Amino acid sequence: MNQKTLGVGLLVVGGLLFLVSAAADTIGVGAAPGFGWKQITGVIAGVVLAAVGASRLRPANRG
Repeated sequence: MNQKTLGVGLLVVGGLLFLVSAAADTIGVGAAPGFGWKQITGVIAGVVLAAVGASRLRPANRG
């Protein structure tokens, strides 16, 4: 698997994890009302995965 494919995959998975975690109560998958620790963990993990994926998409510095 090349770096671009890995980057796109991580970006998509991270974005989906972020969206599902942030909207868990709205879409009915939240365990309790309010923004709980599981949602916070999911949002942070989603942002980190998306950031790592985005960094894989940047061209390497060949200087």
